[in-house]
Amino acid sequence: MSELPGCPTDLPYCPPDLPRPATDPAGLRAATLAVRGGQYRSAFQETSEALYLTQGFVYDHAAEAEAAFAEDIERYTYSRYTNPTVTTFEERLALIEGAEDCYATATGMSAVFTAIAALVRSGSRIVSARELFGSTLVVLDDVLARWGVRTDYVTGTDLDQWAAALATPADVVFLESPSNPMQDVLDVPAIARLAHAAGAVVILDNVFATPVLQKPLELGADVVVYSATKHIDGQGRVMGGAVLGTREYVRGPLQSLMRTTGPTLAPFNAWVLAKGLETMPLRVRAQNAAALELAAWLEDRPGVASVRYPFLASHPQHDLARAQMSGGGTIVTFTLDGAASSSADVAARADVDRTFAFLDALRVIDISNNLGDAKSMVTHPATTTHRRVAPATRDALGIAPTTVRLSVGLEDVEDLREDLDGALQVFRATHARARQSVAP
Repeated sequence: MSELPGCPTDLPYCPPDLPRPATDPAGLRAATLAVRGGQYRSAFQETSEALYLTQGFVYDHAAEAEAAFAEDIERYTYSRYTNPTVTTFEERLALIEGAEDCYATATGMSAVFTAIAALVRSGSRIVSARELFGSTLVVLDDVLARWGVRTDYVTGTDLDQWAAALATPADVVFLESPSNPMQDVLDVPAIARLAHAAGAVVILDNVFATPVLQKPLELGADVVVYSATKHIDGQGRVMGGAVLGTREYVRGPLQSLMRTTGPTLAPFNAWVLAKGLETMPLRVRAQNAAALELAAWLEDRPGVASVRYPFLASHPQHDLARAQMSGGGTIVTFTLDGAASSSADVAARADVDRTFAFLDALRVIDISNNLGDAKSMVTHPATTTHRRVAPATRDALGIAPTTVRLSVGLEDVEDLREDLDGALQVFRATHARARQSVAP
């Protein structure tokens, strides 16, 4: 929230000043801002951030309400619009990200949807990388397509395809880097230059990298979206999302859409997420270190066909990842031995069943479709997050029936290694029995 304008002389009252931040953020580094950014202490001078569980606010005078809704003054009016606790979360995340402004949303997918929808209308054109989270593909192909919005897809790592697609004007460019689940790393500065020349706004989903390991705005992106449900909370408690960018965009078309359609972040969730930001840098760095160790170890394990992790030398965009990111992230994607394609139904189902045996053998690591949590989790993309994606498209993205996405938590790395090793033994035994059963 910005400062109130001066007291209007034609009103029978003078609205009180909004509280000032408890700590001046100027010159402070990200880890400090994660703890102290955006905090507004009440008259009680509480240590922890206050939680304002209210749907609305009252006025001393009817003219004050009129002035507030006319936006002649700035003050809280209704929690669908904004709320003091939500403001704390928004300002804290914006300070960490280095963004001018932030708007919090109810979920990560509402952040993705509203970030794009605020910029398009019937006849608009989006150019997007193919390597996307399954629900984002549904938003583009089903929801926005019904509005008359066209999406042209390119292979995200192929700059020639980007150049060809952006040789004609576009309204929005959308990408993930690293992508979910195969961790393709896209050349954000190069794509941004092409997009801006075509008149497009660049939106980047930064969930895998987090603001700790990658700064998309510094790389040329215009808008950053997050599922705060992931690393920002990091402890499996609440859902939320965020959209960050210029003040003109956030308080202009995005705010207009958000306030009208109402995918608002609840105050309680905002309070939990603001507290999650306090420990996010510590958690992400610890998880990042453990993920790199496990990724390197998995590359040499029998039964593992391939491993995708941006900071492994074997990653196809390894040098680019090191140029754009300060760490490889908390996710390790690996593919177990088996058929490479989803198109052969019988073989694919057999590979799925053998992969399920691996997942079911895990004792410490949970099976879950979430990521970024303090608890390590695995998911099977082909049957969960990318189930609605056509098999041929999954094949093109590299998502095999035996692909596993591992979100590394805060457990002891040796316990995780032993857990994975035991499950791999089960997988290898299952795989060997299956091969014997089809031998001539």
